[in-house]
Amino acid sequence: MTAESFATIYQRACERKGGEEQLQLLLAQWQTPLALAELSDAELLSQMSKKVFQSGFVWRVVDNKWSAYQQAFFNFEPHKVLMLSPDQIQQRAEDVKLIRHFKKTQAIYDNALMVHELAIEHGSFGNFLSQWPQEDMVGLWQTLKRKGQRLGGNTGPYFLRAVGKDTFLLTQDIQAYFKAHKLVDAGFTSKRGLQQVQQTFNHWQQQSNRSFNDISRILALSVGDNRL
Repeated sequence: MTAESFATIYQRACERKGGEEQLQLLLAQWQTPLALAELSDAELLSQMSKKVFQSGFVWRVVDNKWSAYQQAFFNFEPHKVLMLSPDQIQQRAEDVKLIRHFKKTQAIYDNALMVHELAIEHGSFGNFLSQWPQEDMVGLWQTLKRKGQRLGGNTGPYFLRAVGKDTFLLTQDIQAYFKAHKLVDAGFTSKRGLQQVQQTFNHWQQQSNRSFNDISRILALSVGDNRL
């Protein structure tokens, strides 16, 4: 089935949310590539680690504990995190001031290694993210999942959105839309399925000249339960 025009999707979202002005209030800002490149490796690792802990957990609880994480993990400076021994990682995973979850705690170390290695290769991790081509966002998702830990599903995309990388998300509403309109013939975790999603978002971006962030949110607001 052919994808709807983005103009049709936009009009439906306006009708559901009370007009263009009200719809605009529900859209978010994103960083320019230059601003993203200027974020430190520590800032990016902190946001990445927070999204890992927030996955499947109450976000407010993670937010309330994050200052303790900043202290326990040296403000997320990757080279300092990488000096932690296995015993020290275990101690932090059992610390009552933190969240007692060993695999997510270990992921801080593992992802620090990824950030460190990519920073060496690209000058900084922010450079790596900012230079990744927009027309292949699913390739970036897959790279984070492959090189990092616990960044599959929507965790990697939520991290990218949090730090200002312009990306779309595959929320329940968006997946339901793609299925209902027969825009995918494979699973959303498969390479083929993700490429079909990417091609559709690329098509809508060419039509609208909008960010993936805006397109993703407007699509979600035009259908279902509005999970952004």
